[in-house]
Amino acid sequence: MVQEDTRAFAQTLRIELLRGLRDVGQGHLGGAMSVMDLLAVLYGGEMKIDPQNPGWDGRDYFVLSKGHAGPALYTALAVKGYFPLDWLKTINSNGTRLPSHCDRTKTPGVDMSAGSLGQGFSAAVGIAHGLKVQGKDNYVYTVVGDGECNEGQVWEAALYAPSHRLNHLIAFVDKNGKQLDGPTDDVLVLGDLRQKFEDFGWFALDVDGHDTDAIRAAIARGKQQTDKPTMIILHTVKGKGCSFVEHELNNHHARFTAAQADEAIAALEKGGC
Repeated sequence: MVQEDTRAFAQTLRIELLRGLRDVGQGHLGGAMSVMDLLAVLYGGEMKIDPQNPGWDGRDYFVLSKGHAGPALYTALAVKGYFPLDWLKTINSNGTRLPSHCDRTKTPGVDMSAGSLGQGFSAAVGIAHGLKVQGKDNYVYTVVGDGECNEGQVWEAALYAPSHRLNHLIAFVDKNGKQLDGPTDDVLVLGDLRQKFEDFGWFALDVDGHDTDAIRAAIARGKQQTDKPTMIILHTVKGKGCSFVEHELNNHHARFTAAQADEAIAALEKGGC
């Protein structure tokens, strides 16, 4: 897809998520909105997928380790046709097939359930290693939150992947600078994440996480690697594109009115973001 098409897709994802959550009036909008541009790139043409056959052996895998951003993934899956858009109106509701955090047993297109932070990253590494052992060339993509990088399990997996030369593993850190308890640097200073992963043996890059062209170019560079995994640090804004969330300090989880959702949708439809 060309840059303009991918940007339009990202806008569509933001709008459809707000429409889905409008009547529920709550959700993890901050971390969901910050990864929409990445999902627009991945589900807009970068990944090998078949919405009519979610379990296709030839597909690329996607693991959302920062599972609280599940509503963002659900929106991408719905727009691509894995299930009806109307399902989005049931997010976070009793009996839904779209729980707040991803569950692979409930939702078509979800490759891995999201548990405690750090577990998804380990699972993605395991999937990539398993595929390599089988001689398959599927890519595995995974997204980790910057607050999630507080977890020791993340760094155990970060050591494992380069040791086994998992070059078909492409990971992203959503570095939006905030986590549940506040700014990441107030909770635990992360330092230079690109340098850290590079020191652990990864091919690592810093990019603007809202520049879809830059994201795509970084992925292309990652695919050139023959003996190491790739980590792309996405510099993002938590709540990006959602008018009543983006500029709030504590925006990990939001409660909002239908009027606020409508106002945000109108702004996005006018090209705001």
